Amino acid sequence: MFIGHFGLGMGLKKTAPALSLGTLFIAVQLLDLIWPTLLLLHVETVVIHPELGGNRILEFKSYPYTHSLLGALCWSLLFGGVYFLLKKQARNALILAAAVFSHWALDFIVHFKDLPILPGQAMYVGLGLWGAPWVENIIEAILFILGILLYLRSIQFKNVLGKILFAILIALFILVQLSNLWGPAPTSVSALAWMAQFQWLFVLLAYWVDHNTKQSGVELMA
Repeated sequence: MFIGHFGLGMGLKKTAPALSLGTLFIAVQLLDLIWPTLLLLHVETVVIHPELGGNRILEFKSYPYTHSLLGALCWSLLFGGVYFLLKKQARNALILAAAVFSHWALDFIVHFKDLPILPGQAMYVGLGLWGAPWVENIIEAILFILGILLYLRSIQFKNVLGKILFAILIALFILVQLSNLWGPAPTSVSALAWMAQFQWLFVLLAYWVDHNTKQSGVELMA
């Protein structure tokens, strides 16, 4: 699951128009934004199996802090809580907290049984939709397309630059998704982690896009 997470972030703009798309992107992808740094620090681990191909290339050996059920709940509460302390907007804080947890919920649908319930406990869950890649890809594409449509219905571009930046953002998503599906496997865990840091570019682009949009009767907050 990649563009599906970001598709949900775009769709949430309709529900919370005052939130910047960049902030929504951080929320829905927070677990995967933290994960590569923990890989580089050897706090969490993954094994690459290029010989297996498809969704079995990565074997998630240990990611209790970012992708356990308890970890996801803690990050959700932390992100929503920090936003509330800064902005004093309870509704948007709840939306952001739910957006953070949505990442684990979507991963639960697609992952094989490798998502831990609690850190340090050998109980793992996952519905394994990765085992039916065409179904998973169709669902992900639907989430992505619906997200784009909902986002475009919730904003108006103030200038041509906003339209160009949004087009670039969508094109990059598609290129990365195609690379994930048919590109070569990462050469090492470090290479994978650094490649995953590329996701912050989507966040920065999203803030830039939203800076060049306006919402009817709502002033952008964060």
